[in-house]
Amino acid sequence: MKNRIVVSLLGVALLALATMSTGCGFFDQQGKTAGEVHRDHIRMLRINHEQMMGDIDRALLVDKPSTLTDKQLP
Repeated sequence: MKNRIVVSLLGVALLALATMSTGCGFFDQQGKTAGEVHRDHIRMLRINHEQMMGDIDRALLVDKPSTLTDKQLP
């Protein structure tokens, strides 16, 4: 019984060591070239910038047209 627990703990420790040595990011990036990763980073930065600008526009109330007058400006 004691040997079974020791072997189980050693197995878990070995699995944890293998996971820490390779890291979880290794499996996520597998099959992607450096160009694809760069393109993904640029896309994420562009989307984050668009969302940030949308939030700022909403906070400054410039995201909707003004309702102060009913006349259209030329």
